[in-house]
Amino acid sequence: MSISETDGRNTKSIGVRHKTLREQVFDHLREEILASRLKPGQELNELALSGELEVSRGPIREALSRLESEGLVKVAPRRGAIVAELSDEEFVEAYQVREALETLAIRLAVPRIEGDELDRLRALHEEMTEFVAKDQIQEFFDANAAFHQQIVDASGNAKLGEHYRLLMAQMGRYLPRSLTLRGTIGSSPTEHAAILAAIEARDPEEASRLLGNHIEIPQRIEAEESEE
Repeated sequence: MSISETDGRNTKSIGVRHKTLREQVFDHLREEILASRLKPGQELNELALSGELEVSRGPIREALSRLESEGLVKVAPRRGAIVAELSDEEFVEAYQVREALETLAIRLAVPRIEGDELDRLRALHEEMTEFVAKDQIQEFFDANAAFHQQIVDASGNAKLGEHYRLLMAQMGRYLPRSLTLRGTIGSSPTEHAAILAAIEARDPEEASRLLGNHIEIPQRIEAEESEE
């Protein structure tokens, strides 16, 4: 596979900018990690990646540095860059931060959410319900992520959204683990329906409480560990 460089000067429409070589390399490696084609703990050798992508090591090195800043790559002694993996402790901490961000987001979103945003949430809830009934797990997780992202977007707080996107980039590969902690996704449509009803009722505190209960993975991990 090769990545070719474009400099943005030969665009066909105003406002369209081709990505630079460095951006293409970063986007490619980021997508490979998020899609789990590059596995947690896998070594990321600059020379090997340079040969695979047919680019110099400079863009590779810069991409790895950016991925490290996002928490997707770690530099390990004597191993160099590796795909980051979350320990149980880091997984709990990430969920605690996620809960704090989302409960704040929904309190901000409820008073200001628009009709089209509500329609989007309703449509995503219907999709999740359908995917659960058909046991389409990956499709469910995609719709679920979009539902939660819509709430964050509706908060209108750009800085909150920035932190949330970075956090979800780091932990997105691990979200399916929540399925093993819940035991089933069967209760998810009911939980999301209650959250949606609180939003429609313009009750930010109730919406925040329900969303917090929905996310409470850290408590489930602690309970799991105490039983061992």
